[in-house]
Amino acid sequence: MVFALRSGEFDGLSDDELHDGLVGDSREMTRIEARRLRRIAEIVARRSFEDDGYRSITSFVAHRCGISTGRAAGLVRAARALGEMPRTRMAFDRGDIDLVAVRRLAEAQKVNPEAFSEIEPTLVEAARDQEPRVFRRIVDLWSQNAAPEAAVDREDRLRERRRLSVSETFEGMWRIDGDLDPESGAIVKIALDSLTDRTHLDETDTRTPAQARADALTDLCRDHLDHGDTPVIGGEKPHLSIVVDIDAITGGDARFCEITDIDVLTTSRTARRHACDSSICRIVVDGDSEILDLGRRTRTISPALRRALVARDDGCVVGGCQVPARWTDAHHVIHWADGGPTALWNLVLLCRFHHTLVHEGKIQVKPP
Repeated sequence: MVFALRSGEFDGLSDDELHDGLVGDSREMTRIEARRLRRIAEIVARRSFEDDGYRSITSFVAHRCGISTGRAAGLVRAARALGEMPRTRMAFDRGDIDLVAVRRLAEAQKVNPEAFSEIEPTLVEAARDQEPRVFRRIVDLWSQNAAPEAAVDREDRLRERRRLSVSETFEGMWRIDGDLDPESGAIVKIALDSLTDRTHLDETDTRTPAQARADALTDLCRDHLDHGDTPVIGGEKPHLSIVVDIDAITGGDARFCEITDIDVLTTSRTARRHACDSSICRIVVDGDSEILDLGRRTRTISPALRRALVARDDGCVVGGCQVPARWTDAHHVIHWADGGPTALWNLVLLCRFHHTLVHEGKIQVKPP
């Protein structure tokens, strides 16, 4: 905890003195970082690292400073670049700009060294005075205009580095990890923001931003499966299939409840939530799971009934929630497994967030 760091050394300072001291400490750390890069540059010039048996300055810095090779390589690149950027070096030595800005300026210098020498004072001023995001845009814009072909090459390199992995953890969670090129990342960010904007959510929504983004990604994928132009495989479009015994739907203790294809076990509560608005197929098996009868698949909510629901509810019916109908499920107020009819009076539209809360027993909805 932060309180554990308190030592009493600042007790006699006013708030303004404490705040100014924080800024001073930050500038001093930057000056120390600048001095470290000057030392690296001097070691490179003397090639003294070779006397200690190191093959490269990078391995020397990594080993002697106890840092990773990648971080050491970044420091070495920055130290070498500063030799060609006098204005940047002066600002860095004074603590006016930090190492992140130095690296950004070094990347720009490599793009067009001659043009950079003329614009360097202006870019250094931007690094000192502008917010980091604004400064990055200024440098990127200059680089793109100073060397259009290099900008295209950089765009291609970033595009080639795109990746996405989806894997199941031992706990049953799913980990998504990846890197997107700038354009793809912007598209994904805009799509997620469209579903997580607080002005469109229930004001009592207690999810963290990270949880809301996770739900938004799920909703986007679900919407694609429901409405997208997905390929037909084996006579059906891709879909989520849950195999359960009848007790899971009727409210008893389920012995088996599994999401097929990926062999993920789930609970009867989740099965009942999905059963509200899905296609149902009866499978009769004997004791050793031999299939004896396979019934026809039937939809619990017909397209016509869905249209009527949309016309009446227009979106999630929970007060304050503004999620539109496209992102909602049709919920049986009295579950059909408990005798509730699939009729307009027994149905309401709920967003997936509130639909989950209803089946968890955290909120209640009444027939309209």
